[in-house]
Amino acid sequence: MTQQNNPLVSTEAILKNAFAAAVAVADPQVIVPQYLAKIFPVGHEPKGKCLVVGAGKASASMASALESYAKSRWPMTKIEGIVLTRYGHQSPTAYIKIVEAGHPVPDQAGMDGAKDVLNLAMQLQPGDVLIALVSGGGSSLLTLPVNGISIEDMRKTTEALLRSGAPIEEMNVVRKHLSAILGGNLARVAIARGARVEALLISDVTGDSPADIASGPCAADYSTYLDALNILEKYHLGADAIPASVLNHLKQGLTGEKPETLKDVDLVNAQVANHVIATAYKSLEAAADYIRTQGYEPIVLGDTITGEAQEVGVTQAHLVRQHLAKGDGPLALISGGECTVTIPPGVKGRGGRCSEYLLSLLAASSDLPKIAALAADTDGIDGSEKNAGAWFDGDIRKAGYSKGLVPESFLAAHDCYGFFAELGALVETGPTLTNVNDFRIILLNK
Repeated sequence: MTQQNNPLVSTEAILKNAFAAAVAVADPQVIVPQYLAKIFPVGHEPKGKCLVVGAGKASASMASALESYAKSRWPMTKIEGIVLTRYGHQSPTAYIKIVEAGHPVPDQAGMDGAKDVLNLAMQLQPGDVLIALVSGGGSSLLTLPVNGISIEDMRKTTEALLRSGAPIEEMNVVRKHLSAILGGNLARVAIARGARVEALLISDVTGDSPADIASGPCAADYSTYLDALNILEKYHLGADAIPASVLNHLKQGLTGEKPETLKDVDLVNAQVANHVIATAYKSLEAAADYIRTQGYEPIVLGDTITGEAQEVGVTQAHLVRQHLAKGDGPLALISGGECTVTIPPGVKGRGGRCSEYLLSLLAASSDLPKIAALAADTDGIDGSEKNAGAWFDGDIRKAGYSKGLVPESFLAAHDCYGFFAELGALVETGPTLTNVNDFRIILLNK
């Protein structure tokens, strides 16, 4: 049935229900127990000490799910640990300490918590198990710079990379080479102590590579110091933007004075496994399953769509026209992938990449008054404000016209939040306690 012959289901509800379906399939309370049962089948539960560490927007919820599972299935196993998450992403635990810290720009709470994670790993002994609970956001939460680099220098470096428009994958190449934990360094500590490492990963990155999810604290890294320096050069980030301590460290790594991140050769004969338990693509498929029940034929464009948010919005408006020109419909174009927003100097901006993409789509589709769309971050927070994203349909578009709101003006100011807030078209979920990247859906009626 289509929305036209089922007026009880509004366009807004269909959009938001599709987003909810995408988030639900990545719920740590469901997927963590499923994977623990596979990793530790009956009779093969952790026998020695079981230390739990982790970081990310979903990590506290993952820790809560692990504790609940262990209480009923591993009654003889002693569990302790520490997990870092973003402020407001707390989840109840009894034995695993939860530390809330800054994201995306690291703060002192995060550095102190990361030190505790590293110190705990250093207590491992042969026969012990280290379970790492890792999700998007872990890169900044596990910042812990190497000796010689201060948290303030890491903060300045992160802010410079954020403003440059560098995609998250490139940002993380730089951060790996400044960290005592990222780039496989956490696993390196456990390997040196003869412990087993089992990392559970909720992916928010294109390609779902363990090396890229939260900068791969337990995975072999493919990047080098030269890659990190080339990225800074690519975005013209020199001594005026990057602290001298950071530049000096990277240059020393280039000459072999600093150890490289963990490589595949370091994992030979090591007991290290990385398990990707949730991905963006699985979430897109869940949304597609829901949208079929509403009479739309879903087209999943993929979870690898990246680039400047405003440019992606224009490109997808063009794609909509192509489908409509062929008489296709009703259709739902569903996509994921992390866009970027480059903020010019002197512009503060409000909102995030999802809302900016959506406003660009709205502006670029003024000749398509009947389409509807939603874009939101599956972690529940899109950029600088507290909304997950935004949505629009024909009525929202008309309301914008009647209020005299000019989308192009808000785009120029990077104030997508202000535009949709004025129209009551924000998507507000609060922290979802998971994170599988951005979600976008466009509804096309025939």
